[in-house]
Amino acid sequence: MEYIYSAMLLNAAGQKIDEASVKKVMTASGAKADESRIKALVAALDGVNIEEAIAKAAVAPQAAAAAPAAEAAPKEEKKEKPEEKEKTDEEAASGLGALFG
Repeated sequence: MEYIYSAMLLNAAGQKIDEASVKKVMTASGAKADESRIKALVAALDGVNIEEAIAKAAVAPQAAAAAPAAEAAPKEEKKEKPEEKEKTDEEAASGLGALFG
């Protein structure tokens, strides 16, 4: 996760996202930088418009969150359950007696 945050920070600052820059951000934050993960991140982000990807990702969860909220209202009405009769201590003890008796 910190690798992605490093790339996002570099993008927000207008810096080029390359291995050296990501490593600098990682070490400056006190995180241990794994060279193979940095290489994989830089390769995965090659040719990706981060601003566009963030804009698309920000739209999708809002639409997905609206649908379950609409479905949640009818479920709340169905939550009413008939009250169960509470057992007294004597009734509970008589049930235990059948186990040992």
